[in-house]
Amino acid sequence: MFFKFWRVKQLLKMFRLQIPKSLVYIQDVEFTKGRERPLKMDILRSRTLPAQPMPGLVWIHGGAWREGNKEEGFKPLLPFARQGYLCASIEYRLSHEAIFPAQIEDCKCAIRFLRAHAKEFHLDCDRIGVWGRSAGGHLAALLGTTHHVKELEGDGGWENFSSRVQAVCDWFGPTDFLKIDDFPRKVKHSAADAPEALLIGGPVWQHQEKAVKANPIAYVTKDAPPFLIVHADDDLIVPLNQSQLLFEALQQAGVEVALEIVRGGGHGKNFDSPSLLKNLKNFFARHLY
Repeated sequence: MFFKFWRVKQLLKMFRLQIPKSLVYIQDVEFTKGRERPLKMDILRSRTLPAQPMPGLVWIHGGAWREGNKEEGFKPLLPFARQGYLCASIEYRLSHEAIFPAQIEDCKCAIRFLRAHAKEFHLDCDRIGVWGRSAGGHLAALLGTTHHVKELEGDGGWENFSSRVQAVCDWFGPTDFLKIDDFPRKVKHSAADAPEALLIGGPVWQHQEKAVKANPIAYVTKDAPPFLIVHADDDLIVPLNQSQLLFEALQQAGVEVALEIVRGGGHGKNFDSPSLLKNLKNFFARHLY
């Protein structure tokens, strides 16, 4: 525990040194109400505010729903903050703290909080995108497909505001727990100690109804926002079929969606190419600017 705390402190120290003078980094903004452990977000934005409210971009960290932290969002969000986005990196309850749907409830609460404080943050409520990797990609995809599912909103606060997002980038997130083992992989996702089992409260094969409720693919409708899905062809942790299945479901529903396959990218190890970043910037610019 001490080492983990020390590491986060060192990361924050490093990040502060890298913050351009043109940007402001606001840490630990609390966005939930009435929780034993208040959930927080970090904000990264331009120091000089533009005349018009800014589009928003929210990062959701990965870590198999059982680890990870919001500080991981600094690096991927930095180029977008420079471009004029109001960027937020959020935390959510991990699977040892609460099982699903706690995680998506927290993400929805963060979106509602941003809308509730749009004037303070100089945010355009009609232009909010979300982006996440692995478990964070799963939650980003859920945000995109469940805007109409009231029972996933939770009770974190700001209930008079919408949790809908206008664009989603899903980096290799699980999308169908019932089919995740139908592909070569390192992780046995149906095992009792698999990340999915810890998320829903038991092995997937024994809790199929709960598993379906956690699947972004189960909620796809024609009203979902545009999606950009990115996955590696050799990912042996979250197999490529997860993104292919979501891509096909969104396409069949008539949703604007693109699937970009990274050759030899593993589980997010080679996702920093200039062409990928350019495509990502173009996607969000097209739908949020």
